[in-house]
Order: sequence, then structure tokens, then C-alpha cells
Amino acid sequence: MASKVSCLYVLTVVCWASALCHLTVARKNFTFGNIRTRPINPHSFEFLINEPNKCEKNIPFLVILISTTHKEFDARQAIRETWGDENNFKGIKIATLFLLGKNADPVLNQMVEQESQIFHDIIVEDFIDSYHNLTLKTLMGMRWVATFCSKAKYVMKTDSDIFVNMDNLIYKLLKPSTKPRRRYFTGYVINGGPIRDVRSKWYMPRDLYPDSNYPPFCSGTGYIFSADVAELIYKTSLHTRLLHLEDVYVGLCLRKLGIHPFQNSGFNHWKMAYSLCRYRRVITVHQISPEEMHRIWNDMSSKKHLRC
Repeated sequence: MASKVSCLYVLTVVCWASALCHLTVARKNFTFGNIRTRPINPHSFEFLINEPNKCEKNIPFLVILISTTHKEFDARQAIRETWGDENNFKGIKIATLFLLGKNADPVLNQMVEQESQIFHDIIVEDFIDSYHNLTLKTLMGMRWVATFCSKAKYVMKTDSDIFVNMDNLIYKLLKPSTKPRRRYFTGYVINGGPIRDVRSKWYMPRDLYPDSNYPPFCSGTGYIFSADVAELIYKTSLHTRLLHLEDVYVGLCLRKLGIHPFQNSGFNHWKMAYSLCRYRRVITVHQISPEEMHRIWNDMSSKKHLRC
């Protein structure tokens, strides 16, 4: 009798052990499954200022996303009055939007809100506006296009100190009369690697990015992509570890998507002394002040009849 009880006890222990082992494996598999599907960079920010109806009446040929900061009102106004004017091209719908985060100073936030009520061209999410959050700012723009303006043809991302030769951009590069491209991305392509010097503005810690080379990426001073890429990049970013270098991060997302950025010599990511003929050959020029923006625009607009 004792032998039977012992055998029954051993059998019960073995059964429980087997069951527990099965449950443990199942729980592990369930956990790993969640890790694979759960976003590691969910971009769970809310719009504080939005223009959800900007594309409702007319689908834009081009959406221009301009990264800016709260104090750069003069730069925003200069762009509104020059190359960023939505009415520059008859028959070609352009939507210009300025991208900001939330400022620590409530007075600056209030000023931007008032500016938004006048011009209706500002988008703000509730992350802190800082250099290290530039990537969040660009992803906000991608999210906005994918959500509120997905039928647009092209998107440009640029900065508030950039002069854009819109004639070259519209007619020579994008060509409204041709069939819109898909999975298209172009700008000033950089092939480089991380800078490990902690004193550098572009310092990249090894634990954040261990590889010795970045994938090809376009300078964040200005790049163009087909509107379908906005949603692709945004969705890819949800499962891509965040990096503070915005243009590098977009390059990482493009590599995951198998999209190769095209080099275009018209995009300049440096300052270039003004001359009418030189600026007629480019698409973007960097480090342009609001005063220079007006001067260059007025000169180029008044001298369209002159040949170089």
C-alpha cells in the first residue's frame, strides 16, 4: 500500500512539474511576443496646437514642414512673406507649416498660440522644445502628414534659417505635370559615422549607437520626399530606438524601409554668399537671416527677366 502511495505521490509531482514547465514556457513566449509588437518609441504626445483641416478643401501638391523655435517669429514671418507664401504659385497648392514643441516659458507658449490664431500655420505637440528633441519635432510632422494630409504629393522638411528657391524646387525637381513618385527621398546625402568627441554638437555615445558608420542620410537643413514616405517613416519610428540627431535617425528609418536617398547637388547645407546667378542654380541655402531672406527674395523676384 505504501508503495502505491509513494508512486502516486511521485506521479503527482512529475505532473505538476511538467504543467508548471509548460506554463513557464508559454508565459515566456507570450512576453517575447508582446516585446516584438509593442512600440519602443510610441510617440505618445498630444497636439497642443493643430491645423487638422488644412488639407480638406484642396489637396496640396507640396507640404512644407519647417522646424522652428518659439523666439524665431521674425524668421517665420520672413518665410511667410517670401518663399513660404502659400499663394506664390497659381494652380499649385502649397501648405506651409511650422513645427514646435512646448516651451518652459508660458509667455512664449501664449505668444505662439496667438500667432497660430492669426496665421493658422503652426503645429505643436506637448514635448519640450529643445535641440535634443528635434527628432520628435520631425516625427510630429511625419505623423501630421500621415494623419491629416496623406493625399499630398510631396513633402519638404527644412529649417527656419533656410532660403528655398521655390522655382527650382517646384518646376525643375518635382515637376507638377509629371506622375508623382513613390518611395522617393532626396536632398544633400551624407555618408559618415558617429562623432565620439563629447565636446561636439553632434556627439553620439557608443552605447546609443555602437556602429562605426551611419546609413546614408540627407542633411536636415532640407530634404524632399513623396508623401507616402511620411507614414512609412512614422510607423517605422515606433519600433526604432530614438536618436537625438534628427537627420541620422530618419536615415536609419529609411534603411529599415529599404529606401535609398538620392543625392541632389541643388541642396546646400552651408551658407553661400549671395549672387543672383548662383542662387538661381540651387534649391536650398543655409544660415540665412530674416533680413537676408527678404533681400534675396525681392532681388530674385524683381530680376526674373535677367539672364545669367
